[in-house]
Amino acid sequence: MDSLITAAARALAAGDPLGALNRVALRDDAPALALRGIAMAQLGDFARAKTLMRSAARRFGVKEAVARARCIVAEAEIALASRELGWDAKALDAARSTLESHGDRLNAAHARYLEIRRLLLIGRLEDAERLLARLDPAPFPSASRAAHELVVAGIAMRRIRTKPARAALARARRAAQQAGIPALVAEVESTTRLLDAPAARRIDRGRERPLLLEQVETLLASKALIVDACRYVVRQRQAVVSLLGRPVLFALARVLAEAWPQDAARDLLIARAFGGRHADESHRARLRVEIGRLRASIRPLAGISATPDGFILTPRQAREVVVLARPVEEPHAAVLAFLADGESWSSSALALALGTSQRSVQRALDALAADGKVQATGRGRARRWMMPPVPAFTTILLLPAPLPAG
Repeated sequence: MDSLITAAARALAAGDPLGALNRVALRDDAPALALRGIAMAQLGDFARAKTLMRSAARRFGVKEAVARARCIVAEAEIALASRELGWDAKALDAARSTLESHGDRLNAAHARYLEIRRLLLIGRLEDAERLLARLDPAPFPSASRAAHELVVAGIAMRRIRTKPARAALARARRAAQQAGIPALVAEVESTTRLLDAPAARRIDRGRERPLLLEQVETLLASKALIVDACRYVVRQRQAVVSLLGRPVLFALARVLAEAWPQDAARDLLIARAFGGRHADESHRARLRVEIGRLRASIRPLAGISATPDGFILTPRQAREVVVLARPVEEPHAAVLAFLADGESWSSSALALALGTSQRSVQRALDALAADGKVQATGRGRARRWMMPPVPAFTTILLLPAPLPAG
């Protein structure tokens, strides 16, 4: 390995992409192309980074299996940073196996972390936890230990376990500072700020107030009957009734919960559940049918009784009824929640993460763009969406082991 390649690799490991480019910008051999690709990714030019990385992989010979595998791992990380979540998981797994078989345990573990982070983004927590349990970060350098703890914190936050999340982030901060990589330190701090920002809103007895994630955790552990508008369930501690995919029933449950301990008027229930501005007899008949379905669904947790003006919710054991709502409510709040991570997303990746059609996501993005809440870059298949302003950092892109000379 020549001195310029070694120096460029060290610059990238220290988070200095410009220093790396100063050494290899004019070279087109395979190791230089790979290092240039990583540098461009750290600078946020993902399209150019992907092109360079693929060129490097092609130029490495058949006998240079480890170098080719590292290029595949780097390309997967570029895809993750640009939120292209539909990558070839089999190719990444094959690259990881190659690295393991040749003794490159560090980059093999990095490939595993990329796979886990993708699973987190698309909501497959059980699979992410299963893969994470196979990794021991102890023998790895500080940068890899920080990446490990970020994954641990991400899972804990999605499980609404704030103490383990804070502990993991504290370990990640120490490891990132030891690594001395500014982008990695920034990523840890950005994740930490999420714990100190409103995670939801509590609505009860006509009042509304924001809740931190710790407060959400406390509420979920309480004896309150909760109509959870973040997950579309009605719950009391461990007893959960899902109304996901039944929007009319959930809308009725929410109106009844917001009105508790009073009754909810029939006209209000019809307006919120059916969108009817003027209630007629057909609306009232449908309301009775849907209330009957809701009553049957939540019978273990609460009853619903008719009153002269409407209907009233009666908890069976809880002494209070609370609505847990998103911090900001609008028709496309779920899309904004993913874009809030500061990265650029394709519409196909958002559709995969949300479990819906790409056409539905595109309509939501167009509506949000018209209101100035999101912005697009690129054209056609390269088009990406993000929330302005874009953060200064884009991806950690560690790849700590230097690439071999061609």
